[in-house]
Amino acid sequence: MNDNSHYLLQQILLFSLVVCFLFYQDRLSTSPIVAIFNRWVRWITISLGLAYIVHTSGVSGRPFWILAVCGFLGWFLLETIYNWLAIAALSKSPVPLFPKFEVNESGDEWPAQKHFIGLREWLREEGFQRIVALRAEIVESIVLRLSVYQNADKTIRLQIMFLPHRSGNVSVCHILSSQGREGYRLITDNYFLPFGGFYPEAWVVDRSPWTRSVSKLLHRHKQRVQSSGEKILPWDEDPLIEMNDQQRILERINTDLGFLFPRHLQENYGKITSEGRYRFWKEIWLLNYFGITFVR
Repeated sequence: MNDNSHYLLQQILLFSLVVCFLFYQDRLSTSPIVAIFNRWVRWITISLGLAYIVHTSGVSGRPFWILAVCGFLGWFLLETIYNWLAIAALSKSPVPLFPKFEVNESGDEWPAQKHFIGLREWLREEGFQRIVALRAEIVESIVLRLSVYQNADKTIRLQIMFLPHRSGNVSVCHILSSQGREGYRLITDNYFLPFGGFYPEAWVVDRSPWTRSVSKLLHRHKQRVQSSGEKILPWDEDPLIEMNDQQRILERINTDLGFLFPRHLQENYGKITSEGRYRFWKEIWLLNYFGITFVR
């Protein structure tokens, strides 16, 4: 590398470090898109930084680009090991993969932030009516909150899920559902956390983590309803009963298809099978770096 190349690389690394620092400091942002960009910047910065240190120190005489590729692959390996250990810890932990919901009577499901105030106004304008607020305790002091709405003719049920962050901030996901005959269910959501498991055959799921606008998601869902050719039935079942039934169905399906161990084996082997851990890891990687999922 000549002097100009050294200088250019130093400037790139400095810029990348500043970007990573700014994103780390901006903890008010809970956007998965920002998180994806930050992960790529971090990965490239570490790869180039390690290659630069090794090359300039004379530890290796290999070309810089080879060292950068090795650093790139090395970070992938380290992150893979970390994710596998995290999945194994989740499998052995008491954290429920399909938690049981209860009615939230505390009235604290909506954070007092400008974005969420605007969301409530949009719901009123679109004719969505609040049905109930639900909550599920994941672990002590970490609670998943859910606010359930329906449109005027009850053909679309909207679940607004509030996901707590360790920083104290809250992310929001939207899940739109319509039902038909014989268990048919059309689901459109922007859920950006890994699931890795299976859905019943009668459930047609479209996951769009990049679509953060609920209005665009609703438009997409209506288009899917029209093109499905199915007769959509109104939602009459109580949301609490329906939600917990859904959790039981998902747990049974994922046990039958080999994603989960049966309950009597979970104490010895954990909750997630080896095949399930691989699927879980693959979806973590796809979501973290591309914002896509194989769930369709």
